[in-house]
Amino acid sequence: MRISTIQAFNNSVNGLQKNYASVSRTQEQISTGKRILTPADDPVASVRLLQLSQEESLNSQYTSSITAATNSLNSEEAILTSVGSVMQRIREIAIQAGGGGLDPTDRNSLGTELAQREDELMSLLNSKDSNGKYLFSGSGGDTQPFIRNPDGTYSYNGDEGERQVQVASSTFLAVGDNGKNLFENVFNANRVTTGKTVTGTGADGTVSTGRISLGLVTDKKAYDTTFPASAPPVATDGIGIHFLDTQKYVVYNPATLPAGYDWNSYDPATPPAGQLATGQLDGNTETSDFINYGGVKVQIDGVPQKGDDYAVTRKPDEEKRSLLNVVSDLRKALQSSDGSNEGTLKIRDQVAVAISNLDSVNTKVLGVQGSVGARLNTLETTSNFITDISLVNKSVQSDLEDLDYAAAISNLAMQSTVLQAAQQSFAKISGLSLFNYI
Repeated sequence: MRISTIQAFNNSVNGLQKNYASVSRTQEQISTGKRILTPADDPVASVRLLQLSQEESLNSQYTSSITAATNSLNSEEAILTSVGSVMQRIREIAIQAGGGGLDPTDRNSLGTELAQREDELMSLLNSKDSNGKYLFSGSGGDTQPFIRNPDGTYSYNGDEGERQVQVASSTFLAVGDNGKNLFENVFNANRVTTGKTVTGTGADGTVSTGRISLGLVTDKKAYDTTFPASAPPVATDGIGIHFLDTQKYVVYNPATLPAGYDWNSYDPATPPAGQLATGQLDGNTETSDFINYGGVKVQIDGVPQKGDDYAVTRKPDEEKRSLLNVVSDLRKALQSSDGSNEGTLKIRDQVAVAISNLDSVNTKVLGVQGSVGARLNTLETTSNFITDISLVNKSVQSDLEDLDYAAAISNLAMQSTVLQAAQQSFAKISGLSLFNYI
């Protein structure tokens, strides 16, 4: 086989270039610490490394979301704790105001403190998280949730959604709660209207001093199932309470009682259509007299007489009462107290309504606090899971792409030796020529 001089030179140069490229590649692997420098080095491992890199990017985003969510929920938890403390103080004020020994000046002083607590409560309900988002405005976060109207009442200005963040591939968590559900949609204890429709007179001509208090819904289930109601409920739905004498009474449904019914002809053995229940006051002036029917409780003050008739009807438009309006109602009642017996009884009734409504809100707040705690626990476990997954991913990445330094250095030494041998042989071969023998 004849080999020309130019062919010999080309073969030698190609061999030198290949050997030099191998040495250079090994040197680059050692300097970077990576076994794979290009996808061509290991196509299968390169694809897997790309997948792991994408997964790590997602985990990094989830970690950032978890941090933001944790900050928001910690803020909400602190705010709800403060709201609970303020409501407790308002409840104490209400109980103190209900005492019969206070005069108008005392109650007005309590009303002044209540006004300060009212402002404090509004500030808390309009709190923001560390990202500048309103905690209780719903899904938006940029709209102030609670506003004070010109007439002194309060309205909710947010929506009924909730802001959620993704903290894992299939896990979404709410980072706030809408204020409508928490502080607005609270069942109003005083969702009935009460009033005296007929004033009775005793046989001796004594005029009734009977008075009916505000009505309190104490049993929601009974109120929804037993208390008279149309479909849908209207303001004329309700009951009547008719006194047969100073103690005995009949609870009836005005909608089904015969028109123009003569109570003087009442016979317990043959009660009229519409009769719902009967009862009797204890007659002891030292105790309070309550009448309960259909989940509604009312108190009868004074001394009723035969013929007294009282109405207890639904207030369909006031089924719910917001926390701020509950406090506002109580504050207005205290600041308008006139010291009369009727004024004192009105304060007592308003206090009973306020305490019942405050307790309902407090129950909701405690429930949401429990929910916030559960979400924080979920964030913690999710964060730990992502951390564990990241460690596993990094281990796999290391196995796929990290260099075995001992093997690489040994390989470099061998490649260097081969390169040196190739260089030396090329030098000798390049010196061979027929002209040296002519």
